[in-house]
Amino acid sequence: MSGIPERLQAVENAIVAACGEARRPPEGVHLLAVSKTFGPDAVLAAALAGQRAFGENYVQEGVDKVRAVAEALPDSLPGTRLTWHFIGPIQSNKTRPIAEHFDWVHTVEREKIAARLSEQRPAALGPLNVCLQVNISGEASKSGIAPAEVEALAEAVARLPNLRLRGLMAIPEPADDFAAQRAPFAALRVLFERLREKFGPDFDTLSMGMSADMRAAVLEGATIVRVGSAIFGARDYNK
Repeated sequence: MSGIPERLQAVENAIVAACGEARRPPEGVHLLAVSKTFGPDAVLAAALAGQRAFGENYVQEGVDKVRAVAEALPDSLPGTRLTWHFIGPIQSNKTRPIAEHFDWVHTVEREKIAARLSEQRPAALGPLNVCLQVNISGEASKSGIAPAEVEALAEAVARLPNLRLRGLMAIPEPADDFAAQRAPFAALRVLFERLREKFGPDFDTLSMGMSADMRAAVLEGATIVRVGSAIFGARDYNK
């Protein structure tokens, strides 16, 4: 796919620059390429350029893509395993394909969903890595659990045998002002650090920041940034 390697490199350079500004080692921030609405060829182009982690928002599209890319990889990128992250809303009747095909889930906000993911996770795949989605901006229309309720959900998830509680995720309300971008990320970091004291070193992931606010997220401690359009280009949702 034309332009993907160059755009991917530009995003990686921006992450390195933000890490330098924050006085953080660049290896502490992982890039998740959000490939929703783009086909397997786009994923393969990014993989050939060195990207290994990909995020999907829609269950059936994601499962189809995981399978298609796995079939294509042996010829194009032998010996390499990609990791797949589910980052969209989770319906209770769609937990099985997520549990069976993804390595990470960033959007757990209910104990019922977590329990279904644990029950349906094939033992051969090992524990499913889980982040809890927090509605850090308090938006009525936004998915995620309220900050005051996160600890109780974290405790419930940590007890489930086939899940591995890794951290928190948020999609704050969009803001053009840089200080306004940083504020919700800072609040999420404070919550994350408090919970890390309780849940230990495996609780190590702050999934926050996208194409428009990635720098603010890195400055506030993001360990995973979820970037789509800056890598793959503008999306056509009418396809």
